[in-house]
Amino acid sequence: MGNAITVSEQTWEQEVLKSALPVMVDFWAPWCGPCRMIAPVIDELALEYGGHVKICKLNSDENPEMGARYQVMGIPTLLFFKEGTLKDRVVGAASKTHLKAKLDAFIAP
Repeated sequence: MGNAITVSEQTWEQEVLKSALPVMVDFWAPWCGPCRMIAPVIDELALEYGGHVKICKLNSDENPEMGARYQVMGIPTLLFFKEGTLKDRVVGAASKTHLKAKLDAFIAP
């Protein structure tokens, strides 16, 4: 496991919905090739955006109810939350450049 914070159904409210920082959550599973492909990028972003954005990972196999709650139909899916509200999503293995652009726009005032 890397720099991203692991969340679950039990920690979701505290880590994501009540976070003072904007949050990006990576819905992933161990068997998912594209998820494994972007995992190092997620960890790099967690380091680069530390203190500005909370980067989290949620194992969708272990927490299927969370995927259902947010209509996650495929993985990887990245959800972006601000002040407890879902603001944006990226479905599929996006490039680091694309994710950085999303995060930069997400944290802009």
